[in-house]
Formats: sequence, C-alpha cells, structure tokens
Amino acid sequence: MTTLSPSGFLRIGESDLEYRMLGPSPQDAPTIVMLHEGLGSAALWGDFPEKLQAATGAGVFVYSRAGYGNSSPVELPRPLDYMHSEALDVLPKLLDQIGFRRGLLLGHSDGGSIAAIYAGGVADHRLDGIVLMAPHFVVEDVSVASISEIKTSYETTDLKQKLARWHKDVDNAFYGWNGAWLDPEFRSWDISDSLAYIRVPIALIQGESDQYGTVRQVEIAQEECYCPVEVTLIKGAGHSPHRDAAAQTVNAISEFASALLQAEGSHGRAIRAGLR
Repeated sequence: MTTLSPSGFLRIGESDLEYRMLGPSPQDAPTIVMLHEGLGSAALWGDFPEKLQAATGAGVFVYSRAGYGNSSPVELPRPLDYMHSEALDVLPKLLDQIGFRRGLLLGHSDGGSIAAIYAGGVADHRLDGIVLMAPHFVVEDVSVASISEIKTSYETTDLKQKLARWHKDVDNAFYGWNGAWLDPEFRSWDISDSLAYIRVPIALIQGESDQYGTVRQVEIAQEECYCPVEVTLIKGAGHSPHRDAAAQTVNAISEFASALLQAEGSHGRAIRAGLR
C-alpha cells in the first residue's frame, strides 16, 4: 500500500501511471476512482474531479492509464481485449496499492466499460457501486462511423496539436485507442455478459445526443443487470455529459453516492447487503 501524495506516479507492472488525489485519502474515507475515456487522461477531466469531491465529500482518485497523459506508453497495436486487461489485471493492483477500502468506480466511455468488466469479474466487497457515463457494452455502427471520422480529423486538422496538450506521446494515445476500435475483428467485441454478474448498484448517465453510442447501451444494461440500474438521460448532452451538462451530471452522481457512501451501519450498507 502506498502513502498517497496529492499527485505523482504509481508503478503498476511495467508502467508508471500518473495520478491525482483530491480530498481525504482512501484510508480515511470512501473514495471515487475515476476511469477516463478512450482519449482521456487525468488532466483532461478538467475541474470535474474537484466539483465531484466538493459535492460528495469523498476522496477522488484520478489517474491516466498506460498510453495516456504522462503515464508510460504502450506497445502498439493494442490487443483487442485491452479493456479486459485494464479491468482484470491493472485495476485490482492499483486499488490495492492506493489502499482502497470502500467506494465507487466512475468510468467514462472506455472507462465505463472497464468499470463494468471489473464489477462483473472481480468479487470486490469494497465496491459500493459504479457510475457509468456513456459506456460501451457492444460496438454500434454509430461508434465505428464517429471513430473513423475522428481518425480523419486527427490526420488532417489541428486535432493532433490539441490532444498533444494532454498526452506526452499523443500518437501512442490516439492510435492505441483508434486502431483497436477500427479493427474489423473488434466489431464482435461484446461485454454484455459481464453485466449479469455485477452485484452493486449502477448509475448510468447517457447524453441523448451521444455521437459515439445510442440508447441501446442503456437498454442492454437494463436487460442484462440483476442489480439496481439508475438511468439519467441528459437532453442536449453528447458523449461527455460531465462537460456538456456538468451541474446535472454532478447532481446525479452525488445523489447516487450519498445513498451508498454514508457512514458505517448506513442505508448504503443495507442496499449492498440486499444484493449479495
């Protein structure tokens, strides 16, 4: 277990992963561990972690996966099961190393898929619930079309320069994600089976104008999950509801968290006990 500074690097396997820690440490309070999108990083969350920490009072741990931000690069091409590797190999080690005792996983896009795989694949009694923002459970045509378009933008506009603000090795970050999603074999990627094994409540937040996924992702969660699924559909929001509708997104998460992250002996424990 590591004594966490407000920011720094964690050595997980062969990679050094950058992180930020806001609020109380995992040893002292429930913690929300944030998992970024496919082109995200610790810094690209902006001030959303601060807003979340202020609204919930929980500790908030943010990190960049390998290949993103200032973390170590990865070998390309990424294997097509890279999200399973992150969820079942890297994330358990990271949670142990930071001294995670109880709390939530909050994942956006790829990060939401990783959180779902973890919750369905690891029987972690420390986990009180998961928040999934614009997650992917299956590959949709709209996802592939939008990811193909962004590849063109990356190679023909100033998008690469904009993303380089957030990633030490921007090509590693972009092509690691884009190359996997545009691989023809990735069309059969499907994690819906993991949903049936999740035993903690889920808050699912989806923008109605998401250019990378449709309400079908929400329907899959409602069909496959045996655990409670709270759905917040945000009108006018796209793939990043925490940017497009920050106040509404923070409110939805803080209400969900408050029911689960109360003190020992709380209603939150009763909710979880009913799911075991």
